[in-house]
Amino acid sequence: MGFFKRLFGQEKKESLDQGLAKSKQSVMERISKVFTGRRRIDEDLMDDLEEALILSDVGVDTTEAVLDRLRSRATWEAYVDQQELMTMLREEVLGLITRDEGSALTDSSAYEVPRGNGPHVILIVGVNGVGKTTSIAKLANRYKSQGLKVILGAADTFRAAAVDQLKVWGERVGVEVVSQGMGADPAAVAFDTLQAAVGRDADLVIVDTAGRLHNKVNLMNELGKIKRVMSKVVPDAPHEVWLVLDGSTGQNALEQAKRFTEVTDVTGLVLTKLDGTAKGGVVLAISDQLKVPVRFVGVGEKMEDLQEFHPMEFVDSLLPESLEA
Repeated sequence: MGFFKRLFGQEKKESLDQGLAKSKQSVMERISKVFTGRRRIDEDLMDDLEEALILSDVGVDTTEAVLDRLRSRATWEAYVDQQELMTMLREEVLGLITRDEGSALTDSSAYEVPRGNGPHVILIVGVNGVGKTTSIAKLANRYKSQGLKVILGAADTFRAAAVDQLKVWGERVGVEVVSQGMGADPAAVAFDTLQAAVGRDADLVIVDTAGRLHNKVNLMNELGKIKRVMSKVVPDAPHEVWLVLDGSTGQNALEQAKRFTEVTDVTGLVLTKLDGTAKGGVVLAISDQLKVPVRFVGVGEKMEDLQEFHPMEFVDSLLPESLEA
């Protein structure tokens, strides 16, 4: 793998490879058409590569940034084979999405919950249908398996199904869910959840919110109210605000992310449904353009298929060294 070091165990890496299989096939088919045999590095090649990456949902801005990095290191007019091109492309994509990550080249960006200072609070935002509820359940399962006491708050009170679904998942995972039912004040649910967490000496609280992208002022006011009542129970809460995005929507996911980051301080991203799509390249665009850490990626239905995001492992699965990989 060159400087791509293995961070995952074999089983986890195989799951990631399988989850990104459609995206890998899509991007590699396009790149293989760009580069068959040996070609001279020139503007024609760069134009063809640009088209291939944009059509793979990497996005215009991120694609241009990758090509700028390639131009700065490529020997112009030299001939290069596919292996050499893929090596350069993988390295420059990885360098782009980790340029502000510091230790991201060697460490996971998965979030470790601080312990011993009262309940740690994560607020979950995102539109309906992106996989918020199942992602919350998988996060609860992950942290519970690490020995943390987890409590969930069902503050998406605009849909009865959202509250009921979270309750069902809470029973399956074996964690408490605090709720008041449909139509309740979301801030009141958040307040009750944190009070319960303090009273039960919980380590982690994950609070769901309504999945609507209505006008920005209303969304900002709603999230602001939830945050204010949280801080009355647990100072500085919420400690994290994570945005869940449906990776299968491609560039629409990037636009949603931009809109949410305009109205609230998003500190982490969860990308879901990557296993059923050929649009996994959007993760590169989101990671590059938003400068918000991607914490987890969903690559399957099972609990363990919500995997921590390792930039190296992700790039290696999406852009293997050869078409035969």
